[in-house]
Amino acid sequence: MWESDAASRALGIELLDVGVTDGLGHARTRMTVTDTQVNGHDIQHGGYLFTFADSTFALACNAGGSLTVASGAEINFVAAGRLGDVLVAEATERTRYGRNGITDVTVCREADGAVLAEFRGRSRAIGARS
Repeated sequence: MWESDAASRALGIELLDVGVTDGLGHARTRMTVTDTQVNGHDIQHGGYLFTFADSTFALACNAGGSLTVASGAEINFVAAGRLGDVLVAEATERTRYGRNGITDVTVCREADGAVLAEFRGRSRAIGARS
């Protein structure tokens, strides 16, 4: 999945780690806030922060090999990213039940560990990879 994800690559998202522990997926990614991501308030546009968390969510819930898509998500913005900030997202699948799952993603500023956002994604496995 990651090799075909042109959207994440275009944002400069870097995959640091992905895997499965005790049957649940996890992923860790990094991204730098660029000038094209900063809005009129001189902070990172929330849509880019959401996309960063969503890409990390996708990696975690697909780590087990099933073709899995988002069925919903929500985000709480805690602090603002600024131009040049390096962000790290860590995703952990919390549970899988049937074909559904819940994954939490925390986005932090790498330099000081400040939390910028908390994201919760709901996933749905739709089949096997071909």
